[in-house]
Amino acid sequence: MSNRMPVLFVSHGAPTFALEPGLAGPELTRLGQQLPEPRAIVVISAHWMTRGTVGVTTSAQPATIHDFGGFPAPLYALQYPAAGAPEIAARTLELLQQAGWPTTPDASRGLDHGAWVPLMHLYPDARIPVVQVSLPYPCDADTALRLGKSLAPLRDEGVLLIGSGSLTHNLYEIRHPGSDASEYVREFTDWTRRQVDAHDISALLGYRRLAPAAERAHPTEEHFLPLLVAAGATGDEEPTTIIDGGVDYGVLAMDTYVLGEFSTTAY
Repeated sequence: MSNRMPVLFVSHGAPTFALEPGLAGPELTRLGQQLPEPRAIVVISAHWMTRGTVGVTTSAQPATIHDFGGFPAPLYALQYPAAGAPEIAARTLELLQQAGWPTTPDASRGLDHGAWVPLMHLYPDARIPVVQVSLPYPCDADTALRLGKSLAPLRDEGVLLIGSGSLTHNLYEIRHPGSDASEYVREFTDWTRRQVDAHDISALLGYRRLAPAAERAHPTEEHFLPLLVAAGATGDEEPTTIIDGGVDYGVLAMDTYVLGEFSTTAY
């Protein structure tokens, strides 16, 4: 075993995942108990994109952002009081700048629901400091992969990298809770699992052309791109652990991928 941290891709689904853990919530909690203790978390969420630059939160105490509307009142009362990690943020900015990215340190931005909702399950006690990194806008699969490569050295410094999106994300087809999964969701999920397990980066980069029902599974790309960030931070020979999180509302596949080795007997 090396001291290198694994990389996660987590499906955060709808904001209500914070209150309705379904199958994926307990699996994330169990995973958090099995992972080596990180020094800090750097999370790339589908819900923060910055035009022409990569943003990095630098606050020592990032706020919990409720960046959604029309949901039950208890959701807006939730807080995720993790500390920030200004030292890790500075190191992250340094790595990005070395790789040629234009960067913007952001001392005022907190954690959006793509970050804090899955972290509520993964580390319920909010004990691990958190830094959030934006996706640059515009961003495609190649750009996301390159971003992951730039952040990869953090893994050897005790930092857990998390790409937070959703394995499928067609909000136009949301159904009532408990609906059976749409067939196209299963097909897209199965295809993606195979490519990740085989380390077929070329296929993942071309997913919109190669995967079944790709444009239906992702009418827009931002919720798939964090998977490419995670893949970019991972070597070709590293193992993959796929955690089935089920499908919420008939269309939101909730899988988590652990990319890289970690010591566990749980899976």
